[in-house]
Amino acid sequence: MARRFVCCVCLAVLVQMASAGAQDKSVRPGINDSFRDPDPQQFTERFEIESREVFAKREAILKALSLKPTDVVADIGAGTGLFTRLFASNLGPEGRVIAVDIAQKFLDHIEVTCRERNLRNVETLLCQDDSTELPPNSVDVAFICDTYHHFEFPNRTMASLRKAMKPGGRVIVVDFKRIEGESTEWTLSHVRAGQEVFEREITEAGFRKVTEVREILKENYMVIFEVDPK
Repeated sequence: MARRFVCCVCLAVLVQMASAGAQDKSVRPGINDSFRDPDPQQFTERFEIESREVFAKREAILKALSLKPTDVVADIGAGTGLFTRLFASNLGPEGRVIAVDIAQKFLDHIEVTCRERNLRNVETLLCQDDSTELPPNSVDVAFICDTYHHFEFPNRTMASLRKAMKPGGRVIVVDFKRIEGESTEWTLSHVRAGQEVFEREITEAGFRKVTEVREILKENYMVIFEVDPK
């Protein structure tokens, strides 16, 4: 019995070490190279156009989030600030948006465009490749749109987000459907895994799937998670 217990402990330690080792290695090296020193104007022309599904459906996405006026919303991978500005203009005086990105130039652009629109409830936060850098217990709603597949260290990044979420907090993930034989060649080559893999990673980080919004998007999926209190 004692020998069996020791073997089980050793096996558990080895599994934990293997998992930690896996987290030390990027799951998709180089995927964020184009965002290290971006030209915000060029990306605005790419991201904020009707041919991009999440832009065309932005109002429907906003409605599906059912934000409360007092929510603190983290727009993770905020990019040019499309959803940051949309959220900010739909929150009450006590609500605020934290625009999170790995590119300072995107954050600077967001600050300028928010000032131009007199949106005073927006903060910016420079994150790291493996951490959102959000303060503990600070976020009601986290929005991750076309960004999760850019997480090089998803386990660490989601662990940092789990710590940042308030009890009962929600995480909304919008990402590309990756289905062999259906998705575009760009999606198949660019997005590292499909919905099932991403959902499993997110639930393993301490969240539980609540629902999937199916009626809005075709090229993308939209899944809502909550903080798992366990």
